[in-house]
Formats: sequence, C-alpha cells, structure tokens
Amino acid sequence: MKSAVVVFPGINRERDMARTLKLVSGHEPAMVWHADTDLPAGTDVVVLPGGFSYGDYLRCGAIAARAPIMDAVRAFAGKGGLVLGVCNGFQILCEAGLLPGVLMRNAQLKFLCRDVYLRVERSDTPFTRGYNAGQVIRVPVAHGEGNYVADAATIARLEGDGRVAFRYTAPDGTLDAAWNANGATNAMAGILNEGRNVLGLMPHPENHVEASLGPTDGRGLFAGLVDHFARAA
Repeated sequence: MKSAVVVFPGINRERDMARTLKLVSGHEPAMVWHADTDLPAGTDVVVLPGGFSYGDYLRCGAIAARAPIMDAVRAFAGKGGLVLGVCNGFQILCEAGLLPGVLMRNAQLKFLCRDVYLRVERSDTPFTRGYNAGQVIRVPVAHGEGNYVADAATIARLEGDGRVAFRYTAPDGTLDAAWNANGATNAMAGILNEGRNVLGLMPHPENHVEASLGPTDGRGLFAGLVDHFARAA
C-alpha cells in the first residue's frame, strides 16, 4: 500500500500518522507539502492528518481546504482513490466539499482529550473491513470542534444511504447522549462520501495501534486498508 500524508502548516499529527502507516503496511508513506500540486505517482491512499492547520484562525480546515494540493486530492478522490481525513483532516474534507456538513464547537464548549467508544456501523468498506459491523472500539479524541452538524436532508441521506461508518456509543455499543463526546448529530463520529472512498473520522485511530502504548483498537482501520490493496493486487 503506497500512502501519502498531506502536511499543512500547523498540523501536529502527521508523524503519528506516518509512523502508524509504516508500522502496519511496512512501507514509509510519502510526506506531501500543502503547496505541492501533484500527488506521488502510484498513490493508493491519501491521508489528511489531525492538528491545527493554519492555527484554526479562520475556521477549522477552511484555509487548508484551499491549499494547492487539494485540487490533486479532489481529482484523486473523483477517480475513486481512497482519502482518509482524521480530526482536522475531517474538517478539511468538509470545507473542501469532499464530505457534506461541518464540524462545530463541541457541545460542552471545551476541548476534549480522552478515549471514547465507537461502534463500527458497517464492515464492507476499505476503511472498515478490519472490523466487524457492530463491533465497539476504543480510541482517543483530541479536538475542540468535533460536533458534526448538517441540515436535516443531508442527515437523512447519510443515514438512508448507510454512509455513517462510526458512531459514539457507550462501552456496550448502545447509543447514549452521555457518551456522545461532542454532541455530534446522531452521534456521528465518521462519515463516508457517496462513493464510499472518502472517510472523515473525528477520533484518532493512529494513536491506538501499539500494545506497548496501550489499546490497539485503531489498528484495524489501517490493517483493513492494507488487506484491501493486497486483495486488489
């Protein structure tokens, strides 16, 4: 699996993501600067990592979404290429029009940095094939604007089309407002585009992949991607 991690000024999770991609796939990802205009030849998956692109000074992800490299990312996604956006990367995907909706301030109006529980809603996508549908995983969040919001028609379309990949739940997998970390609509933690080849995910699976550091529930996402391309070869 040949991956590319896009680097924007102000992000701080690009090395975490690169380490995880190398650990799971065995291949060093390309680090692509925001001012570049092309992705490396043969790229299989593009990752927009978390952090605070451009300091979140305007609106989370709004400036990064207009970076030169994003034209190449849009074209890549338009041809069916896999794109993963985590945390700030999710915000960038929404601002770039690759995913619907927007990420607002957390319902508690506080920055959250802790583990959350996610229910995997479907296991038949390249991003979720490393899990079982209905499985509950534990991964960390670190964000101030993770409250996913969209108009009623968009929410209905996401639900009706099965484009919700992950939801915030209680440890037993039940929906409970007390476990909806940021107040996201319908507890949506990760959503897909119409083609199922673009995923925006607020929590950080890349930080839960090594047993020496704690839980490894995030590893399934990356292992699933590797398996997807291995089977396609």
